[in-house]
Amino acid sequence: MTKTRPIARLALEDGTIFTGKAFGACDQPRSSTGEVVFNTAMTGYQEALSDPSYAGQILTMTATMIGNYGVCDEDVESTRPHVAGFVVRELARLESNYRADGDLSSWLAKTGVLAIEGIDTRALVRRLRIGGAMRGVISCDQSQTDEQLVELARNAPQMAGQDLASKVSPKTTTEWTKDLEGWAAGNSEPVKGKEKLRVVSLDCGAKNNIYRHLVQLGCEVIAVPHNMSADEIRKLKPDGLFISNGPGDPDAVNETISLLKELAGEIPTFGICLGHQLLALALGAKTFKLKFGHRGANQPVRNVMTGNVEITSQNHGFCVDSESLADIDCEITHIHLNDGTLAGFRHKSLPIFSVQFHPESSPGPHDSNSLFECFVAIMRSGRPIDAQTMQQAALSSRTVVIGLSANGL
Repeated sequence: MTKTRPIARLALEDGTIFTGKAFGACDQPRSSTGEVVFNTAMTGYQEALSDPSYAGQILTMTATMIGNYGVCDEDVESTRPHVAGFVVRELARLESNYRADGDLSSWLAKTGVLAIEGIDTRALVRRLRIGGAMRGVISCDQSQTDEQLVELARNAPQMAGQDLASKVSPKTTTEWTKDLEGWAAGNSEPVKGKEKLRVVSLDCGAKNNIYRHLVQLGCEVIAVPHNMSADEIRKLKPDGLFISNGPGDPDAVNETISLLKELAGEIPTFGICLGHQLLALALGAKTFKLKFGHRGANQPVRNVMTGNVEITSQNHGFCVDSESLADIDCEITHIHLNDGTLAGFRHKSLPIFSVQFHPESSPGPHDSNSLFECFVAIMRSGRPIDAQTMQQAALSSRTVVIGLSANGL
């Protein structure tokens, strides 16, 4: 007989209460606070749940049914889920996938994540789009009143000002050796025969697939703590410096910003998501918090240097102020087509570039993964990224899907 699951509630700081059924870690009364956000991807819930960039957040999926293909140990993007809670419209009762190692609810239960199903996620997302991302609490504790839960949400820390990267960054140095292992388009073999390039990654909460792409291209990848000193990095003799994605407010990650200021221009550098924001701050630009952020596997971006339009995977709540680039010898390379915000920039005279989106996908399309080849190109040349290099990488990439160009199809 199926065990009866307890009632669960999601309370927002504006006083809204959603009531549904608990799943995941609901064996005993518990509550968890976080910033309530939404993701518009139709699939990829396991990759999103295990993305460290979601630390401190209660994740809502807009797709109507979640869990239908279960969970697979090969598909996680880190060692565990990092979300503060999970919200879905309907939890699938059966997983239908030959690769599945188990069901979603059991996986969340083992990893301590409380989730709720059976609420009107359309109403929730509409409220977040109108009012912006809000603090909330997810609870299966029936001893708490609605009013107490709302107060708990209001007393939760704001995302702005939180240094969460330091909480998910590794404490030790590790070497990553796995490549895409047959997941590259056409089952293309990893790059061989060229001298390996050593990439040091400042790991602020990196997704595994970023490192897989770099190894696929023949790189030796060394992941280090986000606050490693500049001298320690120099001792590793890197050909390139990578700054990873991660959670929280970029302006609060002071140790990494100071480190990047010291190393700026010394080593060819590429940043993704939080890494993009940290690079911008280190160079003297500014960041700001978006109303409800960009989270999903269907976000359109235009490369203004080549004219290519790409559909990208994104997960961020902060953004770089594009106007602040003009004073630091940097320029825009990518624009988000939904709202015109900055999605990428390059330094005009130094081998530094970064993007706000996730070219490694997982989940998401592969339109932008040629950017890893661009990183390899600037490591070999020591020169700033340019339009010709980007276009050549897009045309030669073994896994990229070319978008619209400035001259049409």
